[in-house]
Formats: sequence, structure tokens, C-alpha cells
Amino acid sequence: MEPTVPTDSRPGLAFRMAQWLFLLGARFTRGMTLGVRGMVIDQENRIFLVRHSYVRGWHMPGGGVEPGESLEEALAKELREEGNLEIRSEPVLIGIYLNQAASRRDHVAVFLIRDFAQTAPHVPDREIVETGFFPLDALPSETTQATRRRILEALSGEKRSPFW
Repeated sequence: MEPTVPTDSRPGLAFRMAQWLFLLGARFTRGMTLGVRGMVIDQENRIFLVRHSYVRGWHMPGGGVEPGESLEEALAKELREEGNLEIRSEPVLIGIYLNQAASRRDHVAVFLIRDFAQTAPHVPDREIVETGFFPLDALPSETTQATRRRILEALSGEKRSPFW
């Protein structure tokens, strides 16, 4: 699947400010936070990445785990929302990382998914402006360092860091 083409429908300043205020408020009002990311690798050994409207760079798809939601439920929901991806078999937990850039209490669980189906290409929206499958040796230059490190640790045997 080729990367989707970004549209001119980037969220306005009001939406980005509201998103920023929500994240700032969550930093001070929540206890430990937990998120999930999916390292989705297709049969051609390409990884699925997303580009958000409110943060720079290319990332693995994912998001926060809501109260009463399991890690696997949150992962399945985020993959559906961000890439129209349906998990076909149990994902493999790669690791849980402390994300000190977000908060001293934020953790991210990363799962490897190789058995999946994409039901349709993702249509750019207010949150995800671009998606695509990329060869592991030709990631977009704007791919975040954390994403690059997780890929190396999971697929190249590099020593795993406990930090995002």
C-alpha cells in the first residue's frame, strides 16, 4: 500500500491548542499513564507508520489505554482508527518503556504484529494526516528516533533500552 497523500485539511490552531491543553492537563491530573504502539510489519518486510497533525515525525500507530481497557483492546482500537488495520492473531509484546519525554509516569507497551489485514487505505483526518508502509531500510527521514530504536531492538537484536 502506497503512503496516503496528505490533504489541506490540517486541523486549525484551535484544535491543536485544545489537544495541547488536554495533554498538559493530563500530565498533572492523571496517575501513571499507559499507551500502546503497534509495530506492524507486512509480508514485504515493510513497517506501517503514521504522521500526526499535532506532533512532528513518523510514528508507529498507537495511543492511550483507557480505564477498563486491556492493552490488546487498546492496540486493536488504535490500529483500526489510525490505519484500518485488523489484527488476525495474538500480537507479540516487544517491551514496555518509560516515556520520560511525556511524563515521569508515562509508559508505552510495544507489540509486534505480522498477521493482519488492512481493510481499506486510511483517509487522512484531523489526527492522522498521512500513513504508509515503508521498507525497513528506507524509513522516512522524519521518522522519530524512538521509533527507529524500537525497530532496531525488535528486529536487529540491538540491546533493549527501558526508556522510550
